[in-house]
Amino acid sequence: MDEGLFAAPGTGARTGGGSLTTNTHASAPLAVRMRPRTLDELVGQAQLRAAGSPLRRLVEGDQAMSLLLWGPPGTGKTTIAAIVSQQTDRRFVEVSAVSAGVKEVRAAIDAARAELAGGGRETVLFVDEVHRFSKAQQDALLPGVENRWVTLIAATTENPFFSVISPLLSRSLLLRLESLDDDDVRAVLDRAIVDERGLGGAVAVADDALDHLVRLAGGDARRSLTYLEAAAGAALAQGLETVDLETAETAVDRAAVRYDRQGDQHYDVVSAFIKSVRGSDVDAALHYLARMIEAGEDPRFIARRLMILASEDVGLADPTALTTAVAAAQTVQLIGMPEAQLTLAHATIALAVAPKSNAVTTAIGAALADVRAGKIGQVPAHLRDAHYSGAKKLGHGARYKYSHDEPFGIAEQQYAPDVVADAEYYKPTSLGAEAAIKERWERVRRLIRGT
Repeated sequence: MDEGLFAAPGTGARTGGGSLTTNTHASAPLAVRMRPRTLDELVGQAQLRAAGSPLRRLVEGDQAMSLLLWGPPGTGKTTIAAIVSQQTDRRFVEVSAVSAGVKEVRAAIDAARAELAGGGRETVLFVDEVHRFSKAQQDALLPGVENRWVTLIAATTENPFFSVISPLLSRSLLLRLESLDDDDVRAVLDRAIVDERGLGGAVAVADDALDHLVRLAGGDARRSLTYLEAAAGAALAQGLETVDLETAETAVDRAAVRYDRQGDQHYDVVSAFIKSVRGSDVDAALHYLARMIEAGEDPRFIARRLMILASEDVGLADPTALTTAVAAAQTVQLIGMPEAQLTLAHATIALAVAPKSNAVTTAIGAALADVRAGKIGQVPAHLRDAHYSGAKKLGHGARYKYSHDEPFGIAEQQYAPDVVADAEYYKPTSLGAEAAIKERWERVRRLIRGT
């Protein structure tokens, strides 16, 4: 369940007098205590916090507007709802799609309507994980939104165009939240270390320990604060004034992976990963994949490298390789980490065990080499565009043979310019599915060239 940036978990419906940000106490989790109270305290999401943005107009202009917040876990969805409630002095009511049904939704809206009728405050109704609601449950939200009995703020980690009904989409302003980058997460941790609501300077955190916590967070601010709280508690229990790397590793039960995303480790590990897949060593490939995942490597980068490899090293030896790699990249975009690690492993194994061929790579390389060497030549006249007035007078299209009218659907005629008429760029191997392609292509080439 996505609880948003620094949000406290809840079930069913939860009502607050002003917002979640005012209902914290000293023993509350660090992530709850450090929840931003204003838009300016919100880390990341600069596009939403900008002057004149719809969210800022809603908060500062106290406009009645329903929002649909779409983004990965830990990016601030619940926090934004709480800020709207706090800064516009509205009641805050939370309904979790995991545990609430139509009855709870209608009860929350009826209570908000009664509050308004009695001259009370307006209500922010926050629906977490709205994509889990059935169509009937989402329909139950519509009267409250249409009549503005509530300011609906719904959060989802899934594409709302697939998971949210059209009437609700059309009545809400869709805001896309982006994953926090390492600098954002570091800013969250730096603030929590010194802020009186957080650790209040009780301990310092060594740079390498902070780097470790940032990597483990994976762009999730709540997770980073949970790890910081555990590491700080472990250090204080041992009487330490500084959280060192060893303490941080022990506290979160995760060893620090020596991996610099901008340095040698990044290039060395990804190089070893690609070469292991190319070499068909599934076990080694999975080892390097795991190292990249644990170090917080961008999963989109890994997926991109697999797509390149599918054409470069597998090619037509397994025509499904590229399809698998592209599907993996799309899945990574749709679901994100940590679930996407399964997809990356799936694609890695599939490409590693696939038969290998670099015939596609050498084919385009040879063709490019000829072009760069000046072997350009004129397009044969019978292949030139003959659709415009006067083309026939120039001989364009004359004597062109329509392939579908020829035996086997293949016409004997010259396609390449004279200068490369005898070139043989694509030389398929006899490996995997490319063996059948090799046999067919050699026959086709002979028919085309009349040999």
